[in-house]
Amino acid sequence: MTERTSIDDAAMPATVTSLVADLRALGLDEGATVMVHGSLSKLGFVAGGAHAVVKALLDAVGDGGTLVMPTHSTDLTDPSAWRNPPVPQSWWGPIRAGMPAYDPAMTPTRYMGAIVECFRHVPGVVRSGHPTVSAAAVGPNAAAITSDHRIPDGLGEHSPQARVYDLDGDVLLLGVGHGNNTSLHLAERRSAPEHAVVFSQSSPMIVDGVRTWVTYDCLDDAPDDFETIGAAFAATGRERTGRVGAGTGRLMRSRDLVDFATGWMDQHRTWATTAG
Repeated sequence: MTERTSIDDAAMPATVTSLVADLRALGLDEGATVMVHGSLSKLGFVAGGAHAVVKALLDAVGDGGTLVMPTHSTDLTDPSAWRNPPVPQSWWGPIRAGMPAYDPAMTPTRYMGAIVECFRHVPGVVRSGHPTVSAAAVGPNAAAITSDHRIPDGLGEHSPQARVYDLDGDVLLLGVGHGNNTSLHLAERRSAPEHAVVFSQSSPMIVDGVRTWVTYDCLDDAPDDFETIGAAFAATGRERTGRVGAGTGRLMRSRDLVDFATGWMDQHRTWATTAG
């Protein structure tokens, strides 16, 4: 959506005040712990843009709430594995030598959008230590959510997504569908783990004060059915939907979603139909 289109399509601009009202109507309560995925362009014209959206989210959960967002930096990997786009092999050496190590404060996100980039600069935000699939958080539960994010299998049981689940937190989708919902990757890890496809990945990190390329195991993701899973979950009535700005907000409990998705994958994914 272009800015011109968002103006033409809106009766009035969304503001911090109107967005807080929309979030309250959706069911986001003060004191909530919530992981947010969002697209600014899908919310229509917002006075103040990403800054206004982040401020509305912070106001909605209040000082007693904890706001969490994925802050992935998936380009912080070895260039030999890059496919979208690939780079010439002659570039691999200079890239490996020159790429800065992961820095929670400075490393930008990749393909995460303006809301996330604004949020990671909020005073007091802490960011987890994973070089490619980090998350940032602010609020009373921020340290508990981000502090033990282990490098192997970064979206599994030692991820911020798993900690939000443990804290009985919420998942909020703002203008995006379940294809963007990183909590479904946690369900992937819990469903038929013996079928997981493991591969090695490397990223530049600071180890004992020295920039080092660290190699670690990852589990292959298969998000092609995430929208189908999301639709099936919504049909259970445990997903609340409503207007947020000019877009659609979707709010659900992390435990409800992950438990449902794990069972759905157990029943419907390829290993379920070929087992036996």
